[in-house]
Amino acid sequence: MMTRLPAADRIFSLHFILLCLSAFLFFASFNMMIPELPAYLSGMGGGAYKGLIIALFTVTAGISRPFSGKLTDTIGRIPVMAFGSLVCFVCGFLYPWLQTVAAFLLLRLVHGFSTGFKPTGTSAYVADVVPIHRRGEAMGWLGLWGTTDMAIGPQIGSLVTDAFSLDFMFYTSSVLALLSIVILLRMPETLTDKVPFRLGLLRISRQEIVEPLVIPAALVTFLTSFAYGTVLTIAPDQSVFLGINNKGLFFTTFTVASLATRFLAGKWSDKLGRVPVLKISSLGMAIAMLLVGFAHTPVAFLVGAALFGVALGTNSPTVSAWTIDLSQEEHRGRAVATMYIALEAGIGTGALMAGIIYDNDPSRFGLTFFLAALLALLAFLYLVFGYRKQLQKV
Repeated sequence: MMTRLPAADRIFSLHFILLCLSAFLFFASFNMMIPELPAYLSGMGGGAYKGLIIALFTVTAGISRPFSGKLTDTIGRIPVMAFGSLVCFVCGFLYPWLQTVAAFLLLRLVHGFSTGFKPTGTSAYVADVVPIHRRGEAMGWLGLWGTTDMAIGPQIGSLVTDAFSLDFMFYTSSVLALLSIVILLRMPETLTDKVPFRLGLLRISRQEIVEPLVIPAALVTFLTSFAYGTVLTIAPDQSVFLGINNKGLFFTTFTVASLATRFLAGKWSDKLGRVPVLKISSLGMAIAMLLVGFAHTPVAFLVGAALFGVALGTNSPTVSAWTIDLSQEEHRGRAVATMYIALEAGIGTGALMAGIIYDNDPSRFGLTFFLAALLALLAFLYLVFGYRKQLQKV
């Protein structure tokens, strides 16, 4: 059971604002690393493993989702969020001490536990404290902070690295994660029937891994998040190839476009329905991937980035709200975790396949992004044809 904090018809309660600020600091702590990690790994002699930078991160994030979902529904939302931020805090301090490629890849695995926990507890907490009929809008505003991180995080990471050092950037990342935890300490727990943590809670049965009711949302999440994994892996190299020295500019462009649409998309999905809005976003994402992959000029590349941002900003809050709509209140954490399992699987698979197909060969940019476009198109076709047939069987 959860308890709803007094909020009437409002979204912007003090608790919601603090939650958004905590999420902002959390996402900033690892987004600032993204543009620098490929070169960092290459400098250690691991250039052939660039696809694993994101893929390994998402492996442990995905594996941890059933645990974070169960713990969110048992010990509470706050402890789960705090643990996720704590992982970021510790990992930030460890990166500068790495000496081998194997150690780097192992730390990326450990770092993935952070996103396996923090967003799960955050989404469940939001659902507890906002009005049901404004859920999509609330998810849009929450995502707005995370999207802002995508814009300024990589830029800040590059600026800090250039002005000071790579090690200083990692330590800055760690401090931001610590501040994220500090904010959570003053927030009330919304789960009333919580139990103390015990090791037995880490035993996960087959039924606790996936919430069947939210499979449609999870499928769309997987197919569309494949594109994001591709972008994270390839965009920095493609930027340099096209003569864009600032590797964070692509991220800034698509993030600003996402910011401009994210909270509006949540409102649209509250009024028009989740599925109609997701049809538009998945088709737009397919087109964006083709534009990015076959871009031969910086302008075309950044136009594709902007369209990708619009599609991502429309898709993310809508599919998050749809997941909660489809779930049962007592299994809200498990439902959110299921959606995030699909998200991490899509990002990780996209990153891994992008690294394999690209193989440090610029002539393969188009082929790499074509695969991402194809999967986004499959999401569109499922929403148009497959999901309708599924509804008719119910």
